Amino acid sequence: MLKDLSNENIIHIKGKYLDYIKFRKLEKLGVKHAYTLKNEGINFKSPKEEIGEKSYRLLCKELELNYDNLIRPDQRHTNNIKCIDKIYSEDELKEIDGVLTDKKDTILTTTNGDCIVYLLYDPIKKVIGSVHSGWRGTTKRIIENAVNTMINNYKSNAEDIIVCIAPSIRKCHFEVEDDVKKIFEEKFKFTGRLDEFIFKGKKEGKYYIDTVYLNNILLENLGIRKENIIDSGICSVCNSELIGSYRVQGIDFTRATGLICL
Repeated sequence: MLKDLSNENIIHIKGKYLDYIKFRKLEKLGVKHAYTLKNEGINFKSPKEEIGEKSYRLLCKELELNYDNLIRPDQRHTNNIKCIDKIYSEDELKEIDGVLTDKKDTILTTTNGDCIVYLLYDPIKKVIGSVHSGWRGTTKRIIENAVNTMINNYKSNAEDIIVCIAPSIRKCHFEVEDDVKKIFEEKFKFTGRLDEFIFKGKKEGKYYIDTVYLNNILLENLGIRKENIIDSGICSVCNSELIGSYRVQGIDFTRATGLICL
């Protein structure tokens, strides 16, 4: 029997059509959302692919949402954020890795397979977001761009914004070599806290980077309250029997999606 991933921040839902997790805080606030787990025959690829369309339709059915209102960005490891004011096709969302909206019934999604997916919610201005931040997006500081766009475009206050962190690769498995380490050192030396998220690996020339912790530093610097940063605490590699992982599965990895809707 597969384990239950539920903890103080998330609930593991064994649904009628598929399994997924919810964040307790978003659930309490009545926000429709999900982060999908591995389900047989399900893979959140482009809806233009048969398995992708089937997967999104089934998830929408599970959550009682209208599939026709689905927003799925192209995702190219950019730091580009798009404010959604109508229903855009995937072709209209090229080079976009994060989406925000204040429109009711608009379904925002981003996918991952080790990268970080963030679900954002401002309960005062009623704004939501779904953001994809791989290590490249992290070095481009996409989460900062998302929060700043909420502040500038929707008049959100940073202290009101709730940031939920879906399962992703964690420092225990995000092992890199010197070239990637140097990129992080150069991009984030301004924090003065490199030793808090870059660690020497077990082998010579190998290093571990805690991208979740690093992004939390960026969020707190923007004024996001610590208590509003809600982490699933789940490593996609450690739990690859339940969660899609590029590092474990390779190029044919199972894509998960983080979905949120007002």
